[in-house]
Amino acid sequence: MPQKSAVRLSYGGELLMKDFYLHNFDSAEDQCDQFEVWSWGVRLSTGPRQNNSIFYEIRTYDIKPAKMKEFLETVNKYFHFRTAHSELVGIWYSELGAMNKVFHVWKYDNFAHRTAVRRALANDKDWQGKFISAALPLVEKQHNEVAYLVPWCQLGKPSKEGGVYEWVTFQMKPGGPALWGEAFRAAINAHINTGYTKLIGVFHTEYGLLNTVHVLWWNESPDQRAAGRHSAHEDARVVAAVRDSVRFLESQQNVLLIPLQCSPLK
Repeated sequence: MPQKSAVRLSYGGELLMKDFYLHNFDSAEDQCDQFEVWSWGVRLSTGPRQNNSIFYEIRTYDIKPAKMKEFLETVNKYFHFRTAHSELVGIWYSELGAMNKVFHVWKYDNFAHRTAVRRALANDKDWQGKFISAALPLVEKQHNEVAYLVPWCQLGKPSKEGGVYEWVTFQMKPGGPALWGEAFRAAINAHINTGYTKLIGVFHTEYGLLNTVHVLWWNESPDQRAAGRHSAHEDARVVAAVRDSVRFLESQQNVLLIPLQCSPLK
């Protein structure tokens, strides 16, 4: 009869209870060795972040409806003052799924790096005088999150310029990637394997609404995406993977995004 031990794990800032069955070990030392292998496998395969300090700040601005055109023109004209201070992954405006929103993603080496950048921006006369003074009156609301790339995803790029991006937000059940990470990864890989879409990045929140995963995809066009989705829904492998993953899903939403002229991801 196997011995059953309750193991209390701290994972991603949350406490989880796991039942770990110890089978036919000769000693307590063997049991500890086996648990170490098991727990390392969990961290490696489903951890919320990669093994470095790099993180991404996701900013979302709601723009006044009558001022959207003016805001985009201001960004394209003056955003080089901002990108002189830190790396911009991409900046887009919403086309479908939301209106009058601008999304931008910034890469930082660590939190000290971000603090230094914010301090430098506050003292940058060109940024403050030419962009902030002109753009801030056009903005209704600002929101930001901090997220890490999941460990099994590298930040990608589209095969060519042009096309559209899809930003999909999944609100997962509490418990963190230790609970839903493998099933979620399988669902993402099932869509990748169909070949109709290009994965750019998978981000898991550290600050903001927790247990949130943002997935950024690229497609050649909205129609190409629609045709690919229709085909994927008839693929038994995709259907099976998605059904397994949705057990852990609370809600999801998506936005079709168009890159700005100044966006590195186009």
